[in-house]
This record gives sequence, C-alpha cells and structure tokens, in this order.
Amino acid sequence: MKNKTLATWLSFLGGPLGLHRFYMFGLHDSWGWLMAVLSFMGLYGFERAETMGLDDPLSWFLLPILGLTIAASALNAIYWGLMSMENWNSHFNPDTDASATAGRTNWLTVIALVLSMMLGTTALLSSLAYGFQRYFESQISEADRLSQ
Repeated sequence: MKNKTLATWLSFLGGPLGLHRFYMFGLHDSWGWLMAVLSFMGLYGFERAETMGLDDPLSWFLLPILGLTIAASALNAIYWGLMSMENWNSHFNPDTDASATAGRTNWLTVIALVLSMMLGTTALLSSLAYGFQRYFESQISEADRLSQ
C-alpha cells in the first residue's frame, strides 16, 4: 500500500534525490535517478561557484538545475497531495478499496503541501533570477568588450 502522506513528504524532503519516485515506483525508476543526477550536478555548480567565483560560466548553467529539480519535486508533492482519495487508490493501490485510508488526506499532508508551495516557488524564482542575471551580465560585459 502506497501512502499519500508519506509520498508527499518524501517528494518535499527528498524529492531532488528522487526518493519519492523510488518509494512509488521502485529503484528501477529512471526519472528518480535522473533527478538525483541533476541535483548532484546543481550541487557541483555550487561548489564551482564557491571555488572559482561567480564568473564561472559552467556554474551559471549548473546552479539553476538544482533549483529546477527542487521546484519539480515540490510540484510533484502538490500534485500527489491534492489527488483525491479515490484517484490515489485506483492509481497506486489498485487492489484495495477506493476509500482505503492510504489515500486519505490529513493535516500532515496539508502541511507538506503548504511547505512545498513555499519552497518550490522560492527555488523556481531564485533559479530564474540567478540564471537571467548571469546571462544579462555576460551580455553586457561582451558588449563592453566589443565596443572598445
């Protein structure tokens, strides 16, 4: 039996590592492994930015990837948390009754939904702002270099 509250919390807390996907679909899930790889690439971007400074073009690309995986995990938590009990049980617990308690929404699910919305929005907007800022700064410096 797959529990909706546990899946929502795993998506919120361990989503960038693919923990929610592994819980729901097993260790053979390629999307779970892809999320983990992308998250580690984003963490490597943080390390590069710290080591080489913010002028490193590869870190400009890698840093937003982590934010996007966090936002995608939060969106997945919201999707699963808002799924109706009947839908949840028919998709993830097909051998049980449609009103089984595994698909029930409770206060812990709602708390995970609210936190996912806050964290996902922050991660998405921060990633977009960082990426656009670095892109436009590079365009301005290139224009200055060409004008001299």
